[in-house]
Amino acid sequence: MTVSAGATRVVVLLMAAVFLSLLDSQIVATALPRIVADLGGLDRFAWVTTGYLIAGSVAVPVYGKLGDLYGRKRVFLVSILVFLAGSVACGLARTMTQLIVFRVVQGIGSGGLFISVLSILGEMFTPRQGARYYGWFSLTFGAASLTGPTIGGLLTGLAGWRSIFLVNLPLGALVVAVVAIRLHLPARRRQARVDCLGVILLAAAIVAVNLLTTWAGTAYAWTSPVTLGLAAACVLSPVLFVLAQRRAADPVIPLRLFRDRTFSVVVAVGFIAGFLGLGIVNYLVLWLQAVLSISVQTSGYLLTAMMLGVVLASYASTKLIARTGSYRRHPVASMVLFALAGLLCAVVDAGPVLATVLLLLFGIAGGLNSQALSLAARNAARRDDIGAVQGTAAMARQTGTALGASFFAALVTGNLPAQPGPAAYADALHLVFLAVIPIALIGLALSLLLPDVRLSRS
Repeated sequence: MTVSAGATRVVVLLMAAVFLSLLDSQIVATALPRIVADLGGLDRFAWVTTGYLIAGSVAVPVYGKLGDLYGRKRVFLVSILVFLAGSVACGLARTMTQLIVFRVVQGIGSGGLFISVLSILGEMFTPRQGARYYGWFSLTFGAASLTGPTIGGLLTGLAGWRSIFLVNLPLGALVVAVVAIRLHLPARRRQARVDCLGVILLAAAIVAVNLLTTWAGTAYAWTSPVTLGLAAACVLSPVLFVLAQRRAADPVIPLRLFRDRTFSVVVAVGFIAGFLGLGIVNYLVLWLQAVLSISVQTSGYLLTAMMLGVVLASYASTKLIARTGSYRRHPVASMVLFALAGLLCAVVDAGPVLATVLLLLFGIAGGLNSQALSLAARNAARRDDIGAVQGTAAMARQTGTALGASFFAALVTGNLPAQPGPAAYADALHLVFLAVIPIALIGLALSLLLPDVRLSRS
């Protein structure tokens, strides 16, 4: 089964939409000082980014299910129009509160856009063909990460901070026009019952997890009423959500999906991959600067090398999976490298060169599982469940990232004195790296349970 040039052009534009979404989370950070100088609200400016990320996390599983019910093309167009509307509103915001609200709207569109593109690829191509295009996600992510700060700085300096939002409109409009005309997917059933209670409970659980990991131990003490209330919500909301899914006619996350071993393992391994991959990044920076005494600029170069490791490993793994049809070895290798990197960081006295090697190990470990797990999930999904499967897998990874960041933060702050020196940071981060090892070994054990099913050619 060959892929037409027209289909490839549509995929290129879908990736352009993903690039806009990813780029937006990168360029805004560069412009934040200028935004604060113009709008004020220094005490709330972090929510310009946090609101966007939390809204995107909530949107991912919901849009995935809506695509299953009402058609992926339709849901994709709605999501990018929401994203563009949020972009325009952000560009016209007059207060910090308005900007935060509009960034939430933009984040809702962004999350739907991302998962809709994954689901569209799953419907356009066989799993074996799709492996080629899943690799494009890696390159798109790398391009946005590497160019985002530069583009944000240039636009802010030349045309003001509002331009970083309004620049989305021309390319976004082109994507909408071409996808509306050229993308042809099978029609979906129109009569469906949206699981509104499930959506509300899932959103409550995701918001509670993200707020707990953002505020606990920083904005609020671990024993404060706010922190304890959020912790209770993190437990109660998922329980109520599961009960609601058992009774819903069209549940957001059908519980029957977990009867499939591949899907269950993908969700569990994706959670651990997020926990270790992005959850530990901030502490790698702290390790470089506070323990190894590497300058801020050099640390930035080393983190760029790590990011290149993520991108190249992810892209190479999808190319290999497309050639062989087998994805099982990639998550296994990923967890082995996570454990090895954690062990070496804990016991080796590293300089800049060795630190680069260790960061590359973390990057390659993260890259080897990112698209491999998505392909495994797609291969196990029925056509009517592609969105729910991909949305649940993506949500598990994002939840892992949030909880990983909170877990490692608790390890560090709980083992630092009031006035820490380099030796104190070294001791605290030593515990962080040691903690990586058993978590990665759990991920390894789970990865070995992943069935070795070849990607389907049909």
